[in-house]
Amino acid sequence: MDKIFELINEEQTRQNEGIELIASENYASKEVRRACGSILTNKYAEGYPHKRYYGGCEFVDEIEDIAIDRAKKLFGAAYANVQPHSGSQANAEAYRALLPNGGKILSLVLNDGGHLTHGSPVSFSANLYNFIHYPLDKNGHLDYEGIKQIILEEKPDLLLAGFSAYPYKIDFELLGKIAKETGILFMVDMAHIAGLVAGGKHQNPVPYADLVTTTTHKTLRGPRGGLILTNNEEIAKRVNSAVFPYYQGGPLEHIIAGKAICFEEALSDNFKEYAGLVISNTKACRDRLAKLGAVVSDTDNHLFLLNVLDTFGITGLEAQKKLEEIKITTNKNMIPGDTLKPNKTSGLRIGFAAVTTRGCTKKDAEDIADLIFDYLGNRIGVEDANKKVASIVSNWKFIEEI
Repeated sequence: MDKIFELINEEQTRQNEGIELIASENYASKEVRRACGSILTNKYAEGYPHKRYYGGCEFVDEIEDIAIDRAKKLFGAAYANVQPHSGSQANAEAYRALLPNGGKILSLVLNDGGHLTHGSPVSFSANLYNFIHYPLDKNGHLDYEGIKQIILEEKPDLLLAGFSAYPYKIDFELLGKIAKETGILFMVDMAHIAGLVAGGKHQNPVPYADLVTTTTHKTLRGPRGGLILTNNEEIAKRVNSAVFPYYQGGPLEHIIAGKAICFEEALSDNFKEYAGLVISNTKACRDRLAKLGAVVSDTDNHLFLLNVLDTFGITGLEAQKKLEEIKITTNKNMIPGDTLKPNKTSGLRIGFAAVTTRGCTKKDAEDIADLIFDYLGNRIGVEDANKKVASIVSNWKFIEEI
């Protein structure tokens, strides 16, 4: 067997035997994986359906048309571009469509839960655009009135919302109203909560934003890729030009096929039930940790933040590595007002989208909270902790069955 397939098998075992709590990960269905591994990977199709630069595109044209129609139906959008290769590229293309010659963008302070593409100095975003930032309030929530005041003082061209580590609901309608009142554009990156929006468990930003970007994995449970949505015809035209030919060449039609399948899955009643279970499982784990004495944020969605520095006296990096010893996967994360650097952090970001796909129950979520608290607090050892992990996952679906 080729070494690559040996390593794929090892990764399959890791996923089956572990507890995946990284908030940005999930498990795609067999059908999505089948499409992504299909012979569609062979086809070059630069351009858009029925306007390609290559011949032989009659079938991929139809596949991409279906993906577009399903994305529009799922999120109630007039226009959809399904070609972005990733969420980061979707954001680059969105900025290009909205601010073709650069401009000033107001986004969340990165240490409070923003994303690299929302103005980090190590990202293209801060090098091509002038980013300024709004902070969370003292309780870790969005300060809507404060955002409005910053807009009035700084006069940005674009208000950006949508976050990678914000555990609360977002009032997109209010943010859209603020943007309209102050005469600026409004963009939402809903990559983390797209599945909750699709499942009807979070306010949909599409009716209120000039443009919305998302990934298609995370809570949406599809293939790794990006998506751009808008109700504005002129913006839609600029998006299409920004995606191809400005930033991208040939689209990944095998991934677009996977997106089409995941959109159809997300339109089902089963997916709506799943989105609700993600939220209830997350809340159950968070509440149990709080009851045990851990310092945690509250949560309205699929994730929460655990302050491991104040709770256990260790950094987020140390906690992440320690949990990996017992096959629990998390990621270190900054918390609002963090005094440590991003390579260490004071917190962990914990999410329940992936394990809920495998069949995690509320009882399982509470048991996971007990296990994290006991292991990070040195109340149990590696051997006992591994037995508890094995017991929890024993009733879950294997990855191959999803």
